[in-house]
Amino acid sequence: MKDVQGRVAFVTGGGSGIGLGLAKVLTGAGMKVVIADIRGDHLERALTELGNVRSSVHAIELDVTDRKAMERAAEETLRVFGKVHLVCNNAGVSIFGPMDQATYEDWDWIMGVNVDGVINGIQSFVPRIKAHGEGGHIVNTASMAGLLAGPGYGIYAASKFSVLGLSTSLRYDLAPHNIGVSVLCPGFVRSNIHEAVLSRPNHLARSGYRVSKEDIARLDQVLSVGMAPIDVAERVLEGIKRDELYIFPHAEFKEELRELFDGILAALPDAAPDPKRMAMEDGRRARKKEATGMRQQ
Repeated sequence: MKDVQGRVAFVTGGGSGIGLGLAKVLTGAGMKVVIADIRGDHLERALTELGNVRSSVHAIELDVTDRKAMERAAEETLRVFGKVHLVCNNAGVSIFGPMDQATYEDWDWIMGVNVDGVINGIQSFVPRIKAHGEGGHIVNTASMAGLLAGPGYGIYAASKFSVLGLSTSLRYDLAPHNIGVSVLCPGFVRSNIHEAVLSRPNHLARSGYRVSKEDIARLDQVLSVGMAPIDVAERVLEGIKRDELYIFPHAEFKEELRELFDGILAALPDAAPDPKRMAMEDGRRARKKEATGMRQQ
C-alpha cells in the first residue's frame, strides 16, 4: 500500500504508546484514523493531542477480546469513514514472573488480549477490506519477545511467538487479494504497557504475580529509555509502503538474532536430505512462491 493518502486506518491500543504514535504518523500522512482503546481516559487524552487533525480521527472504546464489540467497531468505522484499508492490531498487555507461578487467569488474560485480540481484528476487518477491492494492509504487533525468549516473560513470549507465526502465514493467504501483512517486532518503547494491569478484568484478576505501585513505577523507569512511539510509528509506515513482512525498529538485537539463527542452522543434521521428502518440501516452497507472486503491485 504505497499510497496512503485519503485511506482509512483502524488502530487498537490507539489511546497511548505505539498506537497513539501510529495515529499521529498516519494522520500526518493524510489518512483518516479510528483509534480504539479499552481505556476511555487514554482516548480523551489522545484526542486532545490529536486536536489539529481532529476531523480525521474517530475514537471507540473497545475491549479487543470482545468479538461482538470488535464487529461493532468495524461497522462503526465504515459508518464514519466509509471504508477501511489498514488495520493495526496493536493492543497488548504483559505481566512478568516465572511461568510456574502463573494462574490460568494470567494465561487467559495475556493470550486473550495479545492473541485473540489480533484474531478478532483479522476476522472482523479482513472481509471488509476484501469487499471494496482496493487492497490494503494488516499490521500485527508482536515483539522481539516473539523471537528472543528468556526468563520471566514466558506467557508474553508465547503470545508474541503466536502473533509472529499467524502473521507470516496470513501474508500468503491475503496476497491474492492485494492485502499486505506485516508483523511489528519492537524492543523497549516508551509506552505505558506496564499499566495494563490496571485494566485487567475482574473475572481474570486472580494472579500468581504481585504487582505493586512500586513495581509499576520501576517499570516506568525501565521503559523511559525506550524508543519514542513516534519513531516506531514512522518505521511502521515505511514498512507498510515497502510491503515488508518484518518491521524491526530496534537495532540492538542484531547479534542476538544472528546467534539464534546460527544455532538453529547448526542443530540441523548433516545427513543428505531424503529425496522424496525433499520433493514434497520443494512443492511446498513452490506454493509459497506462487502465493507471493499473486500479489498485485
